[in-house]
Amino acid sequence: MELKYGGSVENQKTVLGHPSGLFVLFFTEMWERFSYYGMRALLVLFLVSTLIDGGWGWTSADALVLYGWYTGLVYLTPIIGGFIADKFIGYRNAVVLGALIMTLGHASMALEGLTSVFFYVGLAGLIIGNGFFKPNISSMVGQLYKSQGKEKDGGYTIFYMGINAGAFLGILLCGYIGEKIGWHYGFGLAGVFMFLGMLQFYFTQKIFGKIGLSPKQTEDFDDVIEDGVEKIGDDIEEAIEVAESSKVVRDRMVVIGVFSLFVVFFWWAFEQAGGSMTIFAKDYTDRALVGNAALTFKIINTIITVVPMLVITWVLAMLFKQTFKKFALANMLLGLSFVIIWAIVIWMLAREFQADATEVPASWFSVLNSLFIILFAPLFSKLWESKLNPSGPIKFAIGLLLVGLGFGVLAYGAAGIPEGAKTASVSLMFLVGAYFLHTMGELCVSPVGLSYVSKLAPVKFVSLMFGIWFTANFFANLLGGFTGSYIEPISEEYGLSIFFLIFTIIPIAAAVIMVILNPMLKRKMHGIE
Repeated sequence: MELKYGGSVENQKTVLGHPSGLFVLFFTEMWERFSYYGMRALLVLFLVSTLIDGGWGWTSADALVLYGWYTGLVYLTPIIGGFIADKFIGYRNAVVLGALIMTLGHASMALEGLTSVFFYVGLAGLIIGNGFFKPNISSMVGQLYKSQGKEKDGGYTIFYMGINAGAFLGILLCGYIGEKIGWHYGFGLAGVFMFLGMLQFYFTQKIFGKIGLSPKQTEDFDDVIEDGVEKIGDDIEEAIEVAESSKVVRDRMVVIGVFSLFVVFFWWAFEQAGGSMTIFAKDYTDRALVGNAALTFKIINTIITVVPMLVITWVLAMLFKQTFKKFALANMLLGLSFVIIWAIVIWMLAREFQADATEVPASWFSVLNSLFIILFAPLFSKLWESKLNPSGPIKFAIGLLLVGLGFGVLAYGAAGIPEGAKTASVSLMFLVGAYFLHTMGELCVSPVGLSYVSKLAPVKFVSLMFGIWFTANFFANLLGGFTGSYIEPISEEYGLSIFFLIFTIIPIAAAVIMVILNPMLKRKMHGIE
């Protein structure tokens, strides 16, 4: 009997029309992103907060430069982690090792109050651990699907929904606890769920069959496997790879290179979310709400917290139904993580409703990106599987256009702020609008980009190509941090509106160029859609 999906027989059981293993990776990645985005939401705010408030009292410029280096390096180390996994330890071992190192990193950051050394050691742990984790779990998603078409695009979009479910919860809860209770509690909470995510993956990994094993383990597996279907499938895939002309491979690598270049423009602008946009939220946005406005926010905040939690819990229940009998321990650990997260959510919402007035945390606005992903990712997944599915380059162009327009909204909102003003009270709706447009752009670029790298790269070097893809993100984040650090001098001389216009014009210009390149790039894909 031929298996439809990669992995074990157990992986053929489906959840939402996709293999169960996709959702094992979904939840593992969800908790990793919880830890990453939870810490990312706090980093700049912690650094610029006064010593009295428990922060380090840094200038915005210094904080944004460190932010740029940190968010950049977490995308540079995957090229090393991808290579080590491909050649030596395999994807699965790399994911577990990376998760463990990141857990220790978060634990170290939780001790930042004792000495600053713990803070920097923790950051280093997160950067190194992410290098092992990030490219290899993405590679495993691609190998769950034997076809290279629309189904894989849909799978990556669902996986991306898991990424943003974790980001949503991490920003919401770590951000709230860090700002309202104590920075080290926020840093520490991020590590708890990273640890539980690692255990869940470790105890469920047999569902992947041969996928993700080290080269040595793969040889041993082939010696004892009874069902030769997977082996035959790999042999066929290898034969196809060998049969491809060097020109086809070269052309496809050129496409990956072009996508990697243009994704720099996208993330350079988009990653202002944790940097200059967080500064804008902290110092220039009216976040103090009283009376009906406070009550309205509390109700909205409750809805946008509870509804996604219910959706994710429903997905969890479907995964339980398909895998609990075979992987009971992993499911119980995953269930425990949800019990803890529900308890924290209920405590947070109850605490807010007891207060007469409320101040929206500056980190809260980043939640909107993840919320919109959770709401709209299924819609985009269906869109990419329909006749309305545009080509990859056009998707990139749309994404670049939308991120530029989002900054156009901020530029308009900041137009009334005088040059050199240190504070203002701009309506929070401008940030809401910007995050909505940015998210729609992200859905056109990021999951689609992951899928195209998986489809265009030679089979033996998929993980390495993911590493190169993430290297583009390194340059984007580093440039974004350095550009964002000029928010004060630019706003003092030209106004905050001009600062945001820089991030409006450049992505839109890149979008126009991508549209022009579309016919050439489609030819160089040689049939990959």
